[in-house]
Amino acid sequence: MTDHSTQRPLIGVVACIKQFGPHPFHAAGDKYVRAVSDGAGGLPFLIPALGDWYDLVELIDRLDGLMLTGSPSDVEPHIYTDEPRNPGSVYDPQRDATTLPLIRAAIDRGLPLLAICRGIQELNVALGGTLHQRVHEVPGKLDHRSRKGEPLEVRYGPAHPVALKPAGVLHGMAGQESVMVNSLHGQGINRIAPGLEVEATAPDGIVEAVAVRGAKAFALGIQWHPEWRCQENPFSMAIFSAFGTAARARATHRIGTAGSE
Repeated sequence: MTDHSTQRPLIGVVACIKQFGPHPFHAAGDKYVRAVSDGAGGLPFLIPALGDWYDLVELIDRLDGLMLTGSPSDVEPHIYTDEPRNPGSVYDPQRDATTLPLIRAAIDRGLPLLAICRGIQELNVALGGTLHQRVHEVPGKLDHRSRKGEPLEVRYGPAHPVALKPAGVLHGMAGQESVMVNSLHGQGINRIAPGLEVEATAPDGIVEAVAVRGAKAFALGIQWHPEWRCQENPFSMAIFSAFGTAARARATHRIGTAGSE
């Protein structure tokens, strides 16, 4: 008899559209893929940004987890506001068309979900929230962007503390009231979606992490980048370990159910 609990869960990683020369490519950063394989212990599966081509139920029923990655691109502002695009910003409408309905369907069907950087912004927009297009231009807010030109070790190094919600999911993982995190984002949550609860905030009040209220499974959004060298950071590993545990539980149930039919 096969021990389904030892099989790696299949975790979808949403791709961005990247232009290399004259051709568009579907791509995901290596650090996200490695965080799924080495941090969550899952089998990474790239989900191309094909928009409404998918049968979402069919896709989700084949997955054990879903990770939404960060990206240089921003969520299209017309989706959540009447404000125009920011000159100089990069957008990826095919990714928006893929992730936003996928997020809603994943939550509805209890698929474990981890949303990072752009991912937390997509999660908030998908559930009816809004974003600051340029956090650093909002009065009273810090500049949360990365330090361009610096080595990656500096850009992804600790930037500021975040306060963790008492008795929240992340508080339980960290075992303390605050942690230091990196900061590499230009956009940020403005009005939080009705279905989300704040899990962590920056010193300027910017939402740094959220949980889906009443979720059927693990469902977190994180504004910083825990995927960066996650195995060197116990708190990051706790996040990915919890995500992987939830995905394995789903895999055991999914494969076991399929085998009994």
